Amino acid sequence: MEKLEKQELMNVQGGGLSLGLGFLIGAAVVFVIGVIDGFIRPLKCN
Repeated sequence: MEKLEKQELMNVQGGGLSLGLGFLIGAAVVFVIGVIDGFIRPLKCN
């Protein structure tokens, strides 16, 4: 295993896109489930 120098450590990138994409897909799934639930069993406003 090779140790990275400080400059090399500053240039390491990763994980940002996949994490954001995961949250976006999760939010889309929750939204679609909410829309379907609203059509199947609509609730009256108080």
